[in-house]
Amino acid sequence: MSLILEYLEKHPKEAKRLIGITAVQFQDLCSHAEILSQQKSEQVEINKIRINRKGAGCKPKLSIKEQVLLTLVYLSQLHTFQYLGIQFEVSESTAHNIFHKWV
Repeated sequence: MSLILEYLEKHPKEAKRLIGITAVQFQDLCSHAEILSQQKSEQVEINKIRINRKGAGCKPKLSIKEQVLLTLVYLSQLHTFQYLGIQFEVSESTAHNIFHKWV
Protein backbone atom coordinates (compact mmCIF):
# COMPACT_ATOMS: atom_id res chain seq x y z
CA MET A 1 0.00 0.00 0.00
CA SER A 2 1.33 3.43 -0.85
CA LEU A 3 2.19 5.92 1.86
CA ILE A 4 -0.31 8.42 0.45
CA LEU A 5 -3.18 5.92 0.71
CA GLU A 6 -2.22 5.03 4.27
CA TYR A 7 -2.09 8.71 5.17
CA LEU A 8 -5.49 9.37 3.58
CA GLU A 9 -7.04 6.50 5.51
CA LYS A 10 -5.70 7.89 8.78
CA HIS A 11 -6.41 11.55 7.96
CA PRO A 12 -9.46 11.74 5.63
CA LYS A 13 -9.82 15.50 6.16
CA GLU A 14 -6.51 16.04 4.35
CA ALA A 15 -7.77 14.44 1.12
CA LYS A 16 -8.86 17.72 -0.43
CA ARG A 17 -5.37 19.17 0.00
CA LEU A 18 -3.57 16.09 -1.33
CA ILE A 19 -5.70 14.92 -4.25
CA GLY A 20 -8.17 17.71 -4.89
CA ILE A 21 -11.32 15.86 -3.84
CA THR A 22 -12.84 14.89 -0.49
CA ALA A 23 -12.41 11.44 1.04
CA VAL A 24 -16.08 10.62 0.36
CA GLN A 25 -15.70 11.62 -3.29
CA PHE A 26 -12.55 9.50 -3.49
CA GLN A 27 -14.40 6.47 -2.10
CA ASP A 28 -17.24 6.97 -4.58
CA LEU A 29 -14.77 7.34 -7.45
CA CYS A 30 -12.98 4.14 -6.41
CA SER A 31 -16.22 2.15 -6.25
CA HIS A 32 -17.20 3.39 -9.73
CA ALA A 33 -13.71 2.57 -11.00
CA GLU A 34 -13.95 -0.98 -9.65
CA ILE A 35 -17.29 -1.49 -11.40
CA LEU A 36 -15.91 -0.05 -14.63
CA SER A 37 -12.80 -2.22 -14.42
CA GLN A 38 -14.87 -5.35 -13.83
CA GLN A 39 -17.14 -4.58 -16.79
CA LYS A 40 -14.16 -3.94 -19.04
CA SER A 41 -12.43 -7.18 -18.01
CA GLU A 42 -15.65 -9.13 -18.64
CA GLN A 43 -15.91 -7.57 -22.11
CA VAL A 44 -12.28 -8.42 -22.88
CA GLU A 45 -12.82 -11.98 -21.65
CA ILE A 46 -15.74 -12.48 -24.04
CA ASN A 47 -13.66 -11.51 -27.09
CA LYS A 48 -10.42 -13.14 -25.94
CA ILE A 49 -8.89 -16.17 -27.59
CA ARG A 50 -7.42 -17.96 -24.60
CA ILE A 51 -4.02 -19.63 -24.83
CA ASN A 52 -3.34 -19.92 -21.11
CA ARG A 53 -5.83 -20.91 -18.48
CA LYS A 54 -7.85 -18.24 -16.73
CA GLY A 55 -5.97 -16.55 -13.91
CA ALA A 56 -2.54 -17.13 -15.42
CA GLY A 57 -0.16 -14.22 -15.88
CA CYS A 58 1.06 -11.39 -13.70
CA LYS A 59 -1.22 -9.85 -11.12
CA PRO A 60 -1.45 -6.05 -11.08
CA LYS A 61 1.06 -4.40 -8.74
CA LEU A 62 -1.42 -1.77 -7.56
CA SER A 63 -5.01 -2.17 -6.48
CA ILE A 64 -7.67 -0.20 -8.34
CA LYS A 65 -7.85 2.21 -5.40
CA GLU A 66 -4.11 2.86 -5.65
CA GLN A 67 -4.34 3.26 -9.43
CA VAL A 68 -7.07 5.89 -9.06
CA LEU A 69 -5.01 7.59 -6.36
CA LEU A 70 -1.93 7.65 -8.62
CA THR A 71 -4.02 9.30 -11.35
CA LEU A 72 -5.44 11.90 -8.97
CA VAL A 73 -2.03 12.69 -7.50
CA TYR A 74 -0.66 13.25 -10.99
CA LEU A 75 -3.58 15.50 -11.98
CA SER A 76 -3.45 17.60 -8.82
CA GLN A 77 0.31 17.78 -8.21
CA LEU A 78 1.73 17.31 -11.75
CA HIS A 79 4.63 15.18 -10.52
CA THR A 80 6.73 13.27 -13.03
CA PHE A 81 5.96 9.62 -13.70
CA GLN A 82 9.38 8.80 -12.30
CA TYR A 83 8.39 10.42 -8.98
CA LEU A 84 5.02 8.62 -8.98
CA GLY A 85 6.76 5.33 -9.74
CA ILE A 86 9.01 5.80 -6.73
CA GLN A 87 6.09 6.86 -4.51
CA PHE A 88 3.87 3.92 -5.51
CA GLU A 89 6.75 1.41 -5.85
CA VAL A 90 6.24 0.73 -9.56
CA SER A 91 8.32 1.56 -12.60
CA GLU A 92 8.06 4.87 -14.42
CA SER A 93 6.46 3.17 -17.43
CA THR A 94 3.92 1.38 -15.21
CA ALA A 95 2.94 4.70 -13.62
CA HIS A 96 2.56 6.17 -17.12
CA ASN A 97 0.43 3.23 -18.30
CA ILE A 98 -1.80 3.35 -15.22
CA PHE A 99 -2.39 7.07 -15.63
CA HIS A 100 -3.34 6.76 -19.29
CA LYS A 101 -5.54 3.74 -18.59
CA TRP A 102 -7.70 5.73 -16.18
CA VAL A 103 -7.69 9.03 -18.06
